[in-house]
Amino acid sequence: MDMDYLVRFAQIHESFRIPELQALADLFGIDVGFADYSQYSPHCVVRLRDRDAARNLISRSILTQGIYELWGTGSTYDELHADTRRRTSNLWQNYKSASFKFEVQAFMATRSLSEQNDLITSFSYLGFKGPIKLRNPEQTFCVFEDWDWGGSAPKKIYFGRFVGGSSRSILDTYTLKKRKYLSTTSMDSELALITANLTHAAPGRLFHDPFVGTGSFLVACAHFGACTMGSDIDGRAVRGKNGRNIFTNFGQYDLVGGYLDMFIADLTHAPLRGSRFLDGIICDPPYGVREGLKVLGSRDGGSKEVKYIDGEPAHLQDHYLPPKKPYGFEAMLNDILDFAAETLVESGRLSLWMPTANDEGAGDLEIPKHACLEMTSVCVQAFNKWSRRLLTYQKLRGDDVKDQTHQPISQSSNIVAASTTANELNAFRKRYFEGFRGPPQQVD
Repeated sequence: MDMDYLVRFAQIHESFRIPELQALADLFGIDVGFADYSQYSPHCVVRLRDRDAARNLISRSILTQGIYELWGTGSTYDELHADTRRRTSNLWQNYKSASFKFEVQAFMATRSLSEQNDLITSFSYLGFKGPIKLRNPEQTFCVFEDWDWGGSAPKKIYFGRFVGGSSRSILDTYTLKKRKYLSTTSMDSELALITANLTHAAPGRLFHDPFVGTGSFLVACAHFGACTMGSDIDGRAVRGKNGRNIFTNFGQYDLVGGYLDMFIADLTHAPLRGSRFLDGIICDPPYGVREGLKVLGSRDGGSKEVKYIDGEPAHLQDHYLPPKKPYGFEAMLNDILDFAAETLVESGRLSLWMPTANDEGAGDLEIPKHACLEMTSVCVQAFNKWSRRLLTYQKLRGDDVKDQTHQPISQSSNIVAASTTANELNAFRKRYFEGFRGPPQQVD
């Protein structure tokens, strides 16, 4: 029989919270129902089959703090006590002699120690006789109060028994403040771990980041047991500097078993076999703001004469910098989805970040779609005038693909005119430097 449980979220990245839990439920094959949730509250009531399912669901979550067996709920303490008696009077005997402690957590309010003591005493009817232990008790019970800002009383109250904790404590381990190999574009460790959860990183799975940078995403995937590999058009990021590189980060966290290799390539020239072998693709592609996007090749699309340095072809030397041509952001999104459709196994996942303006109705960048990929979630991290969205897709089974014709979000040519500017290839970049003033304009 299904039971109600209370999830205590961290009050951050609100649009990511439910997608992360749903992704973990899908990963572990757990049926979860969301019975009561608001993004403005850290409390969420879910329906699960049993306590083991509750522990598994939350065990590797980053955006939760704990999950509790819901013993009662109400808008007043009279309602809460009545509901607790109705739901759980048959359970009290199970914990009568166990050591225990009570906690009181008030969201958007504070409770003095005397108020907390009075609230805890009001549960004396439970009849617990075991010793009170503030450290490592056998059972922990918690009262959760949900207040409106400046309210005179809580608007909702929950009472629950602690069942299991999350993985949020690992954030201190992976914080970028302690990371040995970094760059200015290294992804925040919390968001990297959340993205790995949404993409189903797990033991026995192979993950690839085609814009690997300093490897933040792959470190997160390796933490959850996946084998990882990555590539980047910028050879400096892959090679590293001062004796440190991506492998250094894997060694720092004792994750070298999850490191396969890194190589220098762009997405359109990846030296990978054209077959379905990846379980996950995870990336934060460049937005083209600091400098225009580039891809390997010449502007006219033609080949160049081989140049020699000291009798050796220049392109075979260690410090060779290959020619690059301008690249449109929409073209890059199309290429990412095509690459995922070609290389992901069935039910494999793709997670990618993309920017967007905050002004209402700003259609400068459409969410890309592909006939072979089903979107599972869209999460938003808002800044001042712009946001970035985390898009997660799942590869469809062959029989589930209804339309085999892929309609790209733009019809960008691979050949870019020499006079074409970075702004003409990237609507977001253009609006960024305009300060997001006025309505978006269509980029040809």
